[in-house]
Amino acid sequence: MVTSTQSSSSTASKSWIRNLSSIASRIYFFLIILQIPLFRVPCRSGMCTTPLHVTSSQLIASEVFPAPVVKALLYPGAIVNGLVMNLTVPSWSSLLDVYNLTNIKEASAMTDLQRLEVLAGSYFSVAGAFVGLLKPGRMSMFGSLLVIWGLVKEGILGKPVNTDPAKAVYVYPTMIIAMICAFSSVKYDLKKVARSAPARPIAKPLQSSSKSKLK
Repeated sequence: MVTSTQSSSSTASKSWIRNLSSIASRIYFFLIILQIPLFRVPCRSGMCTTPLHVTSSQLIASEVFPAPVVKALLYPGAIVNGLVMNLTVPSWSSLLDVYNLTNIKEASAMTDLQRLEVLAGSYFSVAGAFVGLLKPGRMSMFGSLLVIWGLVKEGILGKPVNTDPAKAVYVYPTMIIAMICAFSSVKYDLKKVARSAPARPIAKPLQSSSKSKLK
């Protein structure tokens, strides 16, 4: 009876570890799509607090995707934020106004160009969140590391120089959760690594060469 209980518990723990990357990928996806604040950084539309906001401002400004596609990405998070803040659901037509994206094409691109790590990391984070639903990979982790490096570079190294305290970078505690999920979404197959590393043979001197040296 004890043996069967132990075997069932070990099987459950192994299955949980096996599904850890999928669970972490789903949590990371909801953090991104629901626009949970992870950081605060100046961007082209003002102050951005999520990778999706940074990415959307660039997509609208560069017209890479049509505006309805970008609005579809923003709408789930806008609904959650509207219900939490004032118990209202923003309308579809006013969505760009809510995120200050109406006149984004007229804004200077220098703000984002000075923070290329945050911009590129936000792109990878958003793309990795969607790709991770199908197949967990390293894209989310790579994007999160880029964002962290951009925030650290500005916050500690002071590049670019920011003299306005209201526009100072800030990292929310939820960023730790996002980093844990990003790293946990990567599958690490230790057995495959051990199998792929061949054993190096120990070089031994040839008998003929050793005899010739003795002569």
